[in-house]
Amino acid sequence: SFSSSLAGFIEEPERKYCFECDSEEQCQEWIEALKRASYEFMRRSLIFYRNEIQKMTGKDPLEQYGISEEARFQLATRR
Repeated sequence: SFSSSLAGFIEEPERKYCFECDSEEQCQEWIEALKRASYEFMRRSLIFYRNEIQKMTGKDPLEQYGISEEARFQLATRR
């Protein structure tokens, strides 16, 4: 039985989660799934697709929501 411990969350730094799997391969699948579910992964995906849409249409898709200049949605810092 393989097990993997993950770091706690910011809200509860002392709380830990332990996942047990039948194989190392299954353990890696869980780790990848958890990474894909992370905020940082979703933020980078949003930035990527935002840039792709902007290239295709010439328009910023987030502009209509008034969040086009927010730093957290920028891939690189604007100068």
